[in-house]
Amino acid sequence: MQKIIDLFFKLLEFLVVACLVAMVIMVFGNVVLRYGFNSGISISDEMSRYCFIWLTYLGAMVAMREKGHLGVDTLVRRLSLGGKKLCFFLSEVMMLGCNVLFFWGTWKMHDLQVTNISVVVGISMIWIYGIGYVTASVMAAMNLNQLRLLLTGRLKEEDLVMVVESEDTVVLDELKPKAASHVSMNSEVRGRA
Repeated sequence: MQKIIDLFFKLLEFLVVACLVAMVIMVFGNVVLRYGFNSGISISDEMSRYCFIWLTYLGAMVAMREKGHLGVDTLVRRLSLGGKKLCFFLSEVMMLGCNVLFFWGTWKMHDLQVTNISVVVGISMIWIYGIGYVTASVMAAMNLNQLRLLLTGRLKEEDLVMVVESEDTVVLDELKPKAASHVSMNSEVRGRA
């Protein structure tokens, strides 16, 4: 099962990259055609906008799996284990509620989006905004899984803080002991002199 999940997220990452590449090619190509040859590709503006919408939703799913969404952990890190568990539970329940609302909102707009046809490309807008179904479902499944792990006691204390340190902070933390030993060696040398 884990291999299927990993493949699914690899597919999402590939689609994010494909959307980004398509956006760059369409926008850059259209700019060159407009200013260089006084022409352009009519579907470029619309399709690049649709790629951006999909890129955002797909990227949100990938970022949630990697705990890459922004967060503030100042208070949570100072709480006891029970406080961390409570905050984690409340956070996951609220995110689950948001995903349910997101799915429901997409459902409420479904009929309108099916009949709404894009002006230039000529496709039903449900192909664009229907990604809300996938995003809400996948993120809700991740919330439910985290709640299951919490309630069965399978999460370690460091898993309860949902903010991942940035690479810059990790590098700085690694350099601190080296800098401290360097300072102490310099003070020993000064003391001898």
